[in-house]
Amino acid sequence: MSNLTDFSNSLVAAVEKGGEATVLVDARKRYPASGIAFAADLVLTAGHVVTRDEIRILTPDGKTIPATVAGRDLGTDLVLLRLNEPALKPASLAKTAAKVGQLVLALGRPTPAGMRASWGIVTAIGGPVRTSRGGLIEEFLQTETTSYPGFSGGPLVDTEGDVLGLHTSGLTPGSALTLPAKFAWRIADSLTKHGSVKRGYLGVRTQVVQIAEAARKSLNRDQSTGLLVAWLESDGPAEKGGAFVGDILVAVAGQPVGDPDDLFVALNSDTVGKAIAVEILRGGQPQTLNITVGERK
Repeated sequence: MSNLTDFSNSLVAAVEKGGEATVLVDARKRYPASGIAFAADLVLTAGHVVTRDEIRILTPDGKTIPATVAGRDLGTDLVLLRLNEPALKPASLAKTAAKVGQLVLALGRPTPAGMRASWGIVTAIGGPVRTSRGGLIEEFLQTETTSYPGFSGGPLVDTEGDVLGLHTSGLTPGSALTLPAKFAWRIADSLTKHGSVKRGYLGVRTQVVQIAEAARKSLNRDQSTGLLVAWLESDGPAEKGGAFVGDILVAVAGQPVGDPDDLFVALNSDTVGKAIAVEILRGGQPQTLNITVGERK
């Protein structure tokens, strides 16, 4: 058997393995979309493909099962669907994160006829980026695979058939991108527990400022910008924690913050309601405040 045949057979095997966890999601007026089995009775898919109350899932073995919305996050265009009965084999996640240049396959189950696939490489890894839906994606993948109609919500898999991410065309108008599995699964975990995604806030308005050379040395790290506190919410989390207008935020929960996106990422759902260390510069000197993070409404 030739090397080319071996290679071809390995791609077939990857599609078959990834297809075991790829379902058809019939939840909009137009053509159906795809989804990924998150658990035996849960499907993770793109939020923009679920616009109907009547939702049907076509499983890899051909069964049609009604489903309901278990949770939705508009900011990341993700929705979790709960089947009326457990009938799925949960997806196998890739053991390592995607790398630029890696060979990958985009999968979808957009029709009852079965799987569709395209292949290519990871062309870029970017982020964080604000979305058109008011959220922030910490990281995203771009590939040269073809995202056929109905691929939204389906998986990007490696050559072993393990899931690297989830496709969506609902975040960036006119183009599709892939949410890394580690990010999408974290959102799904939150949707499973709460039905929504909690996002933290400190009750501040800030602007990016350069950190003076002397103050930069006192931080013992290479950080050129911070966030000047220009306004404090009265009786808000930051004010309660001892912050003042004029302070410069430089780190939150151990993560340096040099721009508003850094702060947004640092205040993830795991921080809501918890007291975290917020490192500031006050009068050019580093201090650490203990602030209990509020929940953004």
